[in-house]
Amino acid sequence: MSQPAQLELLHGQGAHTAPLACIEDLSAGQAAKSIAGFPHSIAQLVFHMNYWMDYELRRIRGQRPPYPQHSSESFPTTPFVPDEKEWNRLKKDFSSLLANFTALAQSLPAELNRQIESMHPGDAKLSGTLEAVIWQMVAHNSYHTGQIVVIRRALGAWPPQSGGDAW
Repeated sequence: MSQPAQLELLHGQGAHTAPLACIEDLSAGQAAKSIAGFPHSIAQLVFHMNYWMDYELRRIRGQRPPYPQHSSESFPTTPFVPDEKEWNRLKKDFSSLLANFTALAQSLPAELNRQIESMHPGDAKLSGTLEAVIWQMVAHNSYHTGQIVVIRRALGAWPPQSGGDAW
């Protein structure tokens, strides 16, 4: 796929909903609510997406971050009830991290083909170019943004103020 497609999907155009729109109008209280049968709140999912975007950015920069032993390490400890200040920081970090990936997606082809060092055996089995890491983040964020949409619907908080598909 092309760079324009990557950029569109990072920001929720086409078949994807806009990740920032899904969280920008929620209060900390709404973001912290859990729904029956679902393991994470919206705040926990945003924390998790921030964790992995930050992890991958550090790996891209050659900083060699340690890979977590278990997925639970990439989520906050429960219960996680951020106050408005903490929730606003999570949203700001999310926006900033997305901006970093947007900048990377606009890299020259030679940079996009640069190999990124693996930090665990599972990485070594996958394509390890910068472009592949960006695509992994697109897919990861899309998956969790979909979960956020489902939670918002269950909470009666869909669509967001800036709009979203409701059909």
